[in-house]
Amino acid sequence: MRASIIKSVLLHLAIIGVLVGTANFHTSSPTVMEVTLNTAMPEAENAVSAVTVDQKMVEQKIAELKRKEDDKKRAEDKRIRDLERRASDARKQREAEDRRIKKLEQERRAKEKETAQAQAQAKKAREIEQKEREKAQQAEKQKEQAELAAKAAAEKRKAEEEALKKAEDDRKREELAAKKRAEAAEEARQKALQEQMLQEQLASEQAARNKVRQQQVGTEVDKYKALIMARIQQNLLIDEKMKNQQCRVNIRLGFNGLVTQVQSLGGDKLVCEAALRAVRMADTLPVSKDKDVFEQLKNINLTIKPQF
Repeated sequence: MRASIIKSVLLHLAIIGVLVGTANFHTSSPTVMEVTLNTAMPEAENAVSAVTVDQKMVEQKIAELKRKEDDKKRAEDKRIRDLERRASDARKQREAEDRRIKKLEQERRAKEKETAQAQAQAKKAREIEQKEREKAQQAEKQKEQAELAAKAAAEKRKAEEEALKKAEDDRKREELAAKKRAEAAEEARQKALQEQMLQEQLASEQAARNKVRQQQVGTEVDKYKALIMARIQQNLLIDEKMKNQQCRVNIRLGFNGLVTQVQSLGGDKLVCEAALRAVRMADTLPVSKDKDVFEQLKNINLTIKPQF
């Protein structure tokens, strides 16, 4: 580019030289005096003006070429800074991901290695491109080769950037999949927790029902014990000697209330004999049809006290 500017300057200087030479070596010839209302400017002044204008054009051309060169350099510098900034941003983002996705350590390391390789290749491509630019600046004759090399490097860099983008997309997909798995696991945990709470609630309700049932059974057992005691008292033959005395007996019943066995567990002898006789006389005692109630009545212990 610098050689082109020098050639352009030399060309304009040559043009200026020709114009000046033409103005200085113009031979005068006899002229006929003519009277005109508007006097034209002398040729010499026209030549000087042309030289001045052409000089300004040369300076403007040089300034324009320099400005284009500066713009190109600034654009190239900006492009390099953008590449470096993107590489820096990618590295920071990757490091942040490494801290956050510890559960995927094996996948992260593979992605990190792949990214590092891509960065190394990108750096190598930039170095190649820089060398190619230096070669292009050293000699104009190598310009075409340098442009071809730069184009090849750009294509390679594009491929590497696409590889980086693909790696990033794969990482994001894996992150999304991991997030979905975590959400599914959380949903399963919540479902299991709800199921557990439901089971606990059902168990609590069942326990409450069992407690109510036990109370109902206890009430029925007490009721039938009172009925059995009343039946025994009806058949109990008492004597004054039994006053303030008692006897404890064990009674075993069939499902229909039939007395299958009765025996004394201790107490006053007269009361025990009267109690055993009263039970045998009753033969059948009141029992509930409720299985749970009957289970507590089929083998019961009673304390018999004569009532005066």
